Amino acid sequence: MTADQTLVGTALNLLGPAAAVVIVRAINMSESIDNVSSTVAYKEAKRAFLVNIGKFEFSWFMLFALLILVASYIILYKTRFGLRLMACGEHPQAADSVGINVYKMRYAGVLISGALGGLGGLVYITAGVSEWKFENGVAGFGFLALAVMIFGQWKPVNIGLAALLFGLFRALSNVYTGFDVLVALKLPSTLYNMFPYIISLIVLVFVSKNSRAPKAEGIPYDKGQR
Repeated sequence: MTADQTLVGTALNLLGPAAAVVIVRAINMSESIDNVSSTVAYKEAKRAFLVNIGKFEFSWFMLFALLILVASYIILYKTRFGLRLMACGEHPQAADSVGINVYKMRYAGVLISGALGGLGGLVYITAGVSEWKFENGVAGFGFLALAVMIFGQWKPVNIGLAALLFGLFRALSNVYTGFDVLVALKLPSTLYNMFPYIISLIVLVFVSKNSRAPKAEGIPYDKGQR
């Protein structure tokens, strides 16, 4: 409870893959005990998540993401729970002084963010790719999500717009062959795959200096500190 929560979270993130490998080995049902690869291929099956309206095709997850964006804005800025949650992130001692249970609100924030993070992984596996390998994970998209959050200044609407920007460059790596102008450039496909990460580095160079996280982010709550 008193350790730096950012460092603890980073350590858990590093330990996560190791723990997952142990679990997969323990329940491995393949012919070879050394084969822990878990490849899921569902190119056709994932079409169950797609909806066609005329010539426009989209995933149900896109609509779900839009609903979550609207709901997050309303909850954070228009409800008592959201305002209390933000208060506990900015100045938990002040929030506690008016009777807000800081521990309860922080646990609620962790549970909600964990659920949304898990949902993001689910979307990547079921809708983002046609084949997923256990050992590849989500290909660094978790860190890209952190860049989106920093670029969006921890505000739902800004984060949604930032996600569209990074998503555009991610999609470009899959469809660039359909644009004659891009094909004429004769750039390697690996460069297009790198675009989301290159853009994230460029953007963070310019916005990180002015980026302001919640003041108490990652700082353990000390009831006696004022």
